[in-house]
Amino acid sequence: MEKDNGLVNKNVVKEWLLWGFFWAVLAPLWGILLSLTFNYPTYLSGEFIHFGRLRPLHVNGVIFGVFSTLFLGLIQYMVPKLTGARMEREAWSRAALWIWNVSLLAGFGGILLGYNKGLEADELPALAASGLVASLLIVTWQVLGAIARRKEEKIYVALWYTIAALVWTDLNMVFGNLVLPHVMPGVSNAALHGLYIHYVVGLWITPGGLAIIYFFLPAAAKAPLYSHKLSLIGFWSLAFFYPFVGIHHYLLSPIPAWTQTIAIVASMMLIIPVWTVVANFFGTLKGGKWGAFQTDFTVKLLIFGAAMYFIGSTQGSVEALRGLQVPTHFTDFVIAHSHATVFGGYVIFVLAACYYVWPRIAGGGFDARLAQWSSWMIMAGISSMIGILIIQGLVQGTALAAGAEFVDTVVAMKPYWFIRTITGITMDIGIALVGINLYLSGRKAAAARGAR
Repeated sequence: MEKDNGLVNKNVVKEWLLWGFFWAVLAPLWGILLSLTFNYPTYLSGEFIHFGRLRPLHVNGVIFGVFSTLFLGLIQYMVPKLTGARMEREAWSRAALWIWNVSLLAGFGGILLGYNKGLEADELPALAASGLVASLLIVTWQVLGAIARRKEEKIYVALWYTIAALVWTDLNMVFGNLVLPHVMPGVSNAALHGLYIHYVVGLWITPGGLAIIYFFLPAAAKAPLYSHKLSLIGFWSLAFFYPFVGIHHYLLSPIPAWTQTIAIVASMMLIIPVWTVVANFFGTLKGGKWGAFQTDFTVKLLIFGAAMYFIGSTQGSVEALRGLQVPTHFTDFVIAHSHATVFGGYVIFVLAACYYVWPRIAGGGFDARLAQWSSWMIMAGISSMIGILIIQGLVQGTALAAGAEFVDTVVAMKPYWFIRTITGITMDIGIALVGINLYLSGRKAAAARGAR
């Protein structure tokens, strides 16, 4: 057990993670309900629960609910450990927590009532989005303040990614909520939206997820990071290339062709940070440390998540090529990429970190058998989902390219969609079991302390 140096506010971390577990149950559930509409299109037909209102809840719930809430909670644990200093204005942590989650609840309620900005991953009503921005600014101030007062001379790579994620996203959230909805209508707005949504993924979720694995993999495996040079290459190549990739969603569109070509080149260059950071993670387990993959659930899920991140991100680079977009765009091949990276990579990263953090802040441990079952359900579910989505996307895309009627291809997809729902249920139960396992173990530990 890691030595407690008294720098971490355990109650604040616990509250952030509990909210994250709440969203980890709810947001994937919305995804299951939505997936059923592909086979049973009329069962969600009420005014407030049809596909158009629930789909933004699923997307925003996963990004800002599951991943972001758990990541912001883990920041409250990582930063004091890495800096040797308590969080700046520590009392603000709880204010940031409530502003964040109340804003999400209000925003999701607004979407159900029909208040929607009409931009993907930017649907939240302006007031709710402003609350998220305010909360992020508070956490950014806290992190930068702790780094300014740090006792450790060096700034570890996990802190680089944490700083980058917060600063880039503060700017992007202001851009997406105050600028994007109100200026440059038409095709220019589509181009700017392509930048916004990819900045959410590439300049928030990606550096945030990599900060998690860079901190918790060496800590859980009790091994030094394999290569500092690889971490430098990974960080700076991400920072340099990712800002240009957003328009690869709009190839063969009226957007100027030279901007599309830049996006394609930048997308292919993202192979550099992806492959270097994955090599760094796998190299960290050299020298007899691979046994931790079998025995430690943090290591197991982090390494599996790194493999999914590698697969999904490499797929994302190659599907930016014009030749590959022709048979795959607007098919489930693209959905396979987003699920492999966001669910298979980043959400699994933060869940893996919770296995490490929760026993250290709540006491006790967790049920190893339940953890084993949940891990296998997560890994089997997401792997099977990605496989079926890739297959059905290629089947539909090639059929359309051969001249098939669109409606006929939709009918052909129904068996694949049903299997996709089953795999999603498997994965989502596994995710929920992680939170349930850790929560119950914390309750049991608290009861034991009370009995003494």
